[in-house]
Amino acid sequence: MGSLGGEERPAEGRRRPRFLCLHGFRTSAEIMRKQVLGKWPADVTARLDLVFADAPCPAEGKSDVDGIFDPPYYEWFQFDQDFAEYRNFDECLAYIEELMIKDGPFDGLMGFSQGAILSAALPGLQERGLALTRVPKIKYLIIIGGAKFLSPALAEKAYASKIACPSLHFIGDNDFLKVHGEKLIESCVDPFVIRHPKGHTVPRLDDKSLEVMLRFLEKIEKETSEHAYASTDVDEKEVCM
Repeated sequence: MGSLGGEERPAEGRRRPRFLCLHGFRTSAEIMRKQVLGKWPADVTARLDLVFADAPCPAEGKSDVDGIFDPPYYEWFQFDQDFAEYRNFDECLAYIEELMIKDGPFDGLMGFSQGAILSAALPGLQERGLALTRVPKIKYLIIIGGAKFLSPALAEKAYASKIACPSLHFIGDNDFLKVHGEKLIESCVDPFVIRHPKGHTVPRLDDKSLEVMLRFLEKIEKETSEHAYASTDVDEKEVCM
């Protein structure tokens, strides 16, 4: 696990929103860190406090990035051919909660691929008291190459209500999950959307993508600062009483 820092900072009086970053299937925290750092400009990453975590399960098969990125590789849970039945899913949720207790508090989740699918489901599961019951509410999402769970039983729980927190979605024109990513956006109340010409990958940010990214960052930085000020006011009142 690692934290991503930067020399530049948000505007004075604002703190960097803290995100737990969930990597893709059969990759790792270090691989996702390299993907993000290698493709996004420093003036974007420096405005986020990013913590990259390895999934709990060692990869049970060959990784698609073998030969491109070095092992070890991990997976968050296992699934069948139809992506409708899952193994080690409850253990995965418990593992993420422990990470959030140990290294939090976190403002949001950022996920790629399997990590994105998982991230997008967690606010709904948390709202219904089915996951992350011992940590603060997830306030923001960054979803790269994401989708919805296909299991009817899990989908009914995760997406019973629309995802209310602000979310940023990356949709690739040639991503095999594009259609599923579009359906996920329809389940969100306040989505920011970046479209890019690539496939299932963490994309670079062109001028148009950067504009959307900066609008999202400005929104969450402002809200994060407001929450911090509100918390400080409460603490000061308690001291004076």
